[in-house]
Amino acid sequence: MIVQEQFLKKLRSAFDLNIYEVKIWTALLSRGIATASELSDISNVPRSRSYDVLESLEKKGFVLMKIGKPIRYIAIKPEEILRRVKNKIKVQTNSKLEILDKVRNEDMFKDLELLFKQGIENVDPTALSGAISGRENVYSQLDAMFNNAKESITLVTTAEGFLRKINYFKAKFKKLSEKGIKIRIATQVNDEVKKVARELGKSIQLRPLKSMRARFTIIDGKEVLFLIADDKKTHESADTAIWVNTPFFANALETMFNANWRE
Repeated sequence: MIVQEQFLKKLRSAFDLNIYEVKIWTALLSRGIATASELSDISNVPRSRSYDVLESLEKKGFVLMKIGKPIRYIAIKPEEILRRVKNKIKVQTNSKLEILDKVRNEDMFKDLELLFKQGIENVDPTALSGAISGRENVYSQLDAMFNNAKESITLVTTAEGFLRKINYFKAKFKKLSEKGIKIRIATQVNDEVKKVARELGKSIQLRPLKSMRARFTIIDGKEVLFLIADDKKTHESADTAIWVNTPFFANALETMFNANWRE
C-alpha cells in the first residue's frame, strides 16, 4: 500500500504518533485485520519493529489484538479512535491544570515570585525589552500585558488585525471594561469592523485610522508592544514584535496618540 508522505505527516501531528506507528496503523486500516508480518510487508516497517509498534498502538487504543494463532490485529473505526484521543487529551489537560492550580497555593510558588521580584529590582530599566516571534506568541504576550493593565489599553492596528484581536480577546475586553479599564482602538474602519465594534458596544472606544498602517499596543502609558511588519505582507509564523517596558517611551508614544485621538 502506498500512502502519501504528506498524509502520514498530518496523521503523525494530529494523533501524536511516530512514523512507524502511523505506517502500521494505516496499513491495518486498509486491511481490517492482519498479522504483524503482513502489516510489516504492507507498510515497509522492519518486521523486528512491527511487534513493538503494534503493542504501542494497542496500548493507545488504536488497534485490537485478536486472540489465536497466529495473532492478528483488528482495525478500530477512525471515529472511535478520534473520540478516545480527544477524551485522553481532556483527562491529561484537566490533570495538568489541577496540578498547576495546586502549585499556585504552595510555598514553592511564593518563593518563585519572591525570586522574580528580587531579580527584577536589580535590572536596568533599559534591559526590560524583548523580541517575540510568531503571532501566537505575540498574542500570548498581549494577553499577559492586558492582565497587568490597571487604567488603560491603547491599541493601533490594521482592519485585519482588529478583527483577529477582537476574535481572540473579545471576552477579555468586556471583562476589563467592566473593571473600569479604558480600551481605545484606532484602525481602518470598514463594514465588518463597524459590525464587530457594535457587538462590543461600550466595551471599547473606536476611531478611524485613514491612511497610516501601524500596529502597536500601549498599557497604562508604561509598556509598549509594536509589530515591525505589515500583516498583509507577513505570514503569521514570521510576525515579529518588540516589547519594551519603559514609561519614558510609552508615555511619549501615548501623548502623540492622544493628540491624534482628539482630532
